Amino acid sequence: MAPYRRYRDFDRDKKVPVVKNVLYALKLVWQTDKRLVISLFVNMSADMIFSVFLQNILFLKVLLGIIDSKGDFSEFVKNLILFLVLSVATKGINWYANYVKQVSTKAVLKGLNNKVFDKAVKLDVSCYEDPEFYDKYQRATQILAWGMFDSVCANVASICAAIISLILVIGTVTAIDPAYIIFLLPVALVFAVEMFKSKLVYKRDKEMTTNDRIKAYVQRTVFLKDYSKDMRTSNIFAVLMERFSAAIASNVEILKRYGVRLFLYSCLSSLFSDFIPTIGTYALAGYQFIYTDKMTVSSFSVVLSSINAVQHAAMQVAQSFEMLSRGAFYFQNLRDFFDYEAQVVSGKEECGEFESLEFRNVSFRYPSANKNSITNLSFRIDKGETVALVGVNGAGKSTIVKLMLRFYDVTEGEILYNGRNIKEYSLESLRTSYGAVFQDYRNFAVSVFENVLCHECTDEEKQAAQAALAQVGIWDKISALEKGGDTVLTREFESDGIGLSGGENQKVSTARLFAKDFQFAVLDEPSSALDPIAEYNMYQNLIEVTRGKTVMYISHRLSSAVLSDKIIVIGGGELIETGSHAELMAKGGEYCRMFTLQSSSYNQGGEVKRNEE
Repeated sequence: MAPYRRYRDFDRDKKVPVVKNVLYALKLVWQTDKRLVISLFVNMSADMIFSVFLQNILFLKVLLGIIDSKGDFSEFVKNLILFLVLSVATKGINWYANYVKQVSTKAVLKGLNNKVFDKAVKLDVSCYEDPEFYDKYQRATQILAWGMFDSVCANVASICAAIISLILVIGTVTAIDPAYIIFLLPVALVFAVEMFKSKLVYKRDKEMTTNDRIKAYVQRTVFLKDYSKDMRTSNIFAVLMERFSAAIASNVEILKRYGVRLFLYSCLSSLFSDFIPTIGTYALAGYQFIYTDKMTVSSFSVVLSSINAVQHAAMQVAQSFEMLSRGAFYFQNLRDFFDYEAQVVSGKEECGEFESLEFRNVSFRYPSANKNSITNLSFRIDKGETVALVGVNGAGKSTIVKLMLRFYDVTEGEILYNGRNIKEYSLESLRTSYGAVFQDYRNFAVSVFENVLCHECTDEEKQAAQAALAQVGIWDKISALEKGGDTVLTREFESDGIGLSGGENQKVSTARLFAKDFQFAVLDEPSSALDPIAEYNMYQNLIEVTRGKTVMYISHRLSSAVLSDKIIVIGGGELIETGSHAELMAKGGEYCRMFTLQSSSYNQGGEVKRNEE
């Protein structure tokens, strides 16, 4: 079997504006909490100026100058005391700046996470089904997970502080002899080398993104409860490990492909930052000290110390610049993420009281698909009607719901709400007019009451949630718990949380509908995880709570169809037939065939059988 490979060649030749992206990152941080930028700059500057220039250069020059000139010991002591004061002051500044940094870092992380979350919930649903966009989204969120905002501020501050100390050191050495500049100038080439190196590192990491996502998926899946039984009763673990191993092997190939070039860049960087400045300066200083009278002991010591200081500052600038350059490419993903404009654009009108919904010659194709999921579909639902949308799996039923709620926009035709195109309405107004229960329902790691009402609950609201839970037949189970409806679902964050069965989880999800003031109920496979008795009871309660309201049942199980005023049969994304249960049975078409196959679940009157004990 050929090894499994899955990685993309994402935008290899795309030019990314490093400076603009760094400034963009600084702007985001500054707007969130400017104290982080200020504290890092003050901390880095104080530390670099003191350790690189004052301690190793200026103080050494002054003290050795006093010794060379055979100065007064009291003058030596005064300078020593001044150095002590500056040292204590620097430590005090560093301590306070670090304290401010810790506080502001948390504020920045919270603010930027909120910004990312706000953007994420406004993305089109299609974004989550696009692997390329999802990879970009993952790289954008990695910026926060890896603390890259903190890092970019620290690196900018580090560069500024190192440049200041470099200017001071080089100025001091130049005062001794301008010739030393010749050996210090190659340090500037380090920045260019590190820029090319950082671009190469980013390209390497970018190629590894999808492989890393595959690895993360396998690592996460192995520890999830939902997959544990299948892992132990099938060979799927071996399949996943094959994918995991292939992703690692693919990453190794990528690392090898980039390894030689990265090594050469590192050698060039060492040449310009270490070899040329060190050998050149030592040679000139040694020659001047031995063969000329231009170099005193103090000057010789200062020159040799300055080389170490310049190397330290230059490498700090180079490394910080490399990190900034690499980070700038990741911030490009964040900019793209924030700059993404939703394709499903909200209108301005507010939805009034529901009167009718009409699909008029609607066709729809998913962005990555090569054929339509819905083709030339037309039907109408009027206020107060109970409608069943039926068809086999893959017929296009759930796609119709996504179009109704404008998770996607139609490719052709139009959908009319109260006679107006749904694009004219605000998304919030349109979506809140529906009470929806989805086929792929999800409950969250919050309390049962919060899962039902989808917000933090007052005591009065908890009563409404309790009533909804009772209507779906789950309150007896919940009320028996120690914390009742305040019990957290799942034990992921709470040791006294509860894990519910599939059917129980679906009941909690369905209770959201009973607790909501809706005009049009949309139930997409609302009983898929329920047993026949629970399904029957739920539908009886739904009939009560939706009396006088508009309801659409979507299911391939036909227990809901016999309760409906109108049945719409879909097949292959097209309308096959429509009518009441009696009309379609008399017609003997597709619905009759489907119903006959499921006839064991029904009695002759068309009502769901209830198993008797």
